[in-house]
Amino acid sequence: MEYTRTIAELEKHAVKWWPKELEETVAAASVIPALLATQEQFICILKLSGTKPDQVFDVLSASGMSANLFLKHLAVLADYGGELIKRIGREFSSTFEMDSHSKKIVLRYIFKEESHTYEFQALPVKGLGNPKLKLDGVAIAKPQSMSPLFRDMVMILMHGATSDVAHLAALEKCEIGTLLGDEIAIDRYVKEKYLHVSRITTGASANHLGQIAQTWVLETLRKLIPDHVVIHRNGTIKLKGHDKSAGMPFDIVFEHGEAKVGLEVSFQVTTNSVIERKAGLAKDRQLLMHKHGYHIAYVVDGAGNFQRSSAVGTLCKFSDCTVAYSSSEMAVLAKFIIEKLNA
Repeated sequence: MEYTRTIAELEKHAVKWWPKELEETVAAASVIPALLATQEQFICILKLSGTKPDQVFDVLSASGMSANLFLKHLAVLADYGGELIKRIGREFSSTFEMDSHSKKIVLRYIFKEESHTYEFQALPVKGLGNPKLKLDGVAIAKPQSMSPLFRDMVMILMHGATSDVAHLAALEKCEIGTLLGDEIAIDRYVKEKYLHVSRITTGASANHLGQIAQTWVLETLRKLIPDHVVIHRNGTIKLKGHDKSAGMPFDIVFEHGEAKVGLEVSFQVTTNSVIERKAGLAKDRQLLMHKHGYHIAYVVDGAGNFQRSSAVGTLCKFSDCTVAYSSSEMAVLAKFIIEKLNA
């Protein structure tokens, strides 16, 4: 059986998004890292959007940030969570007024000391909440384009604090619109708000997405590989010529007798530079492993990884077995490990 693949061959087997059975686990861990990773981009969008109250939509479009991720940033800054969003959906028609001329429900607010009126394009809608807005952990990783509904929610969360109904819909903290274009104020405001978010992630390494991916691979392979194979998570393989006395690190190491297989796992649904670091080391790692008669394998999947095609292509080139992230692919990997370990 041929275990080495090109990136094109690997992508045919890729699942790209987290499997259904892991969605709840991923949802709890994926939102905050995504927000912190795009914080600077979010700040830049706000800084460039100070000319008019809806300029942010043009800047956001040019930035490439997804509408749901931008909206999640606003919701976190305003401390406007899922329950409040549901509430504004239920009470929308009784909260916001209808304009007597346009017959449209409107948001009346202040921007740069002038009164403005925004006509809602999609609201009210049934079932307004995080799932409909794609704001939960799993959905955040799937970019959503700007739509009338997203546009309505962005305007509420940016300018709600200066609206005439702020007190009716708990919009007092939806105040970022008052800072648009003010670089110093935006830097201070956003970063102070995110200090709390950063603290949430401290000590949460056990729930990191990479750990979730590794755990699933490890537990799946345990069921497919004979019990007499020794398995080390976050293990090392000692190699002559490797500059670290502790040995070459791997996400998972498999041993049987003198035979060893080192495995690296990478699942990224958003772009991440880690895959490029792994690719930069791939050639030397494989050469050293082969020099000692050992083998190296990779589990590579996720839409973000495949956006870095050059890096993934390099991993494929310098791998003895490369598989995607699915149960059928784990069966292929298990067969490779058993063969190479003579187990």
